[in-house]
Amino acid sequence: MRRRPYCVLELDEQLTWRRAVPGVTEFKKALHEAVRRGNCREDQVPRPYVLLSVASSVDGYIDDTSPRRLLLSNSEDFDRVDQMRADSDAILIGAGTIRADNPRLLVNSEERRAARVAAGKPAYPLKIAVSASGDLDPSLKFWHHGDKKLAYTTDEGEAKLNGRLAGLADVVSTGPTIDFHAILDDLGRRGVERLMVEGGGQVHTALLSQGLADEIHLAVAPLLVGDRDAPRFLNPADYPGGSARRMRLVEVRTVGDVALLRYLPKEGGDGS
Repeated sequence: MRRRPYCVLELDEQLTWRRAVPGVTEFKKALHEAVRRGNCREDQVPRPYVLLSVASSVDGYIDDTSPRRLLLSNSEDFDRVDQMRADSDAILIGAGTIRADNPRLLVNSEERRAARVAAGKPAYPLKIAVSASGDLDPSLKFWHHGDKKLAYTTDEGEAKLNGRLAGLADVVSTGPTIDFHAILDDLGRRGVERLMVEGGGQVHTALLSQGLADEIHLAVAPLLVGDRDAPRFLNPADYPGGSARRMRLVEVRTVGDVALLRYLPKEGGDGS
C-alpha cells in the first residue's frame, strides 16, 4: 500500500500536529509553503548526503571564455570522478553547465557499472537537471544516455518541459522559484541517499549558501585562467558563518598534477 504523504508541523518538544493533505497538487502547495516558512518537514524522510564535485584553476575558475571547454582535470582525476559517480545514487547538474558542456554524465567504466548492477542498483545513477526557466534542449546528450532522468524546475518552467522532455525525463516543479530544500526532500522520498553535484557555479553557490552541502571535493589544476568574465566555482553570497568560518579539511592528496582537497562545510568553526 502506498503511504499517504503528510506534513509534520513542530509545535513544541512534546507535541506534533499531523495534517493529511489529500491529492498530489494540494500536498505540493502545502509542503512548499510550509518549507518556505521553515516549520514543516516530511516525517522520517532523510535527505541525501550532498557532495559537491568541482575542478578549478589555481585562481578559482572552472572554465575560460573560449568556445571549447577548458579541460582542468587529467586522466587520473577523470577516473577518480568516474568512481565518485559510480558510488552515487544520483548526479545533479545545472542547466547552464548542460548547455555549455553538453555532457553525457555517465559512469564510463564497464567494471564499475557491473559492480553497481551486482549490488542491485541500475548501471547508471539517476541524472538530474535543474533549470528555473525550463529552457533545456531535448536534443542534448544528457537526455539520451544512461538510465532515468529527472528535471527540477519552476511552475513556469514546468509548462515548457512537460512537452519538451516527454518520454525523456520526469519533470517536477518546486514552486514559483527553484527550492533546493524541496529538491532534497523529494530526492529523499525517491530513495536517493548519496547525491553528487557537478555544478555549475550557481548550483554550488545555492547549496553552500543555504547550508545544504555536506562535502566538497575541490580538484585544483595547475592552470591560471585570469579572465574576469570566465565562470568561477562560487559566486558572491551570504555563506553560513561568513568569512570568519573555517571549514574542516579532511584530506589533501595529489592526483597526477592535480591537488585534491576534501572539505566538510558543515563542520569547523571560526578558528579561535
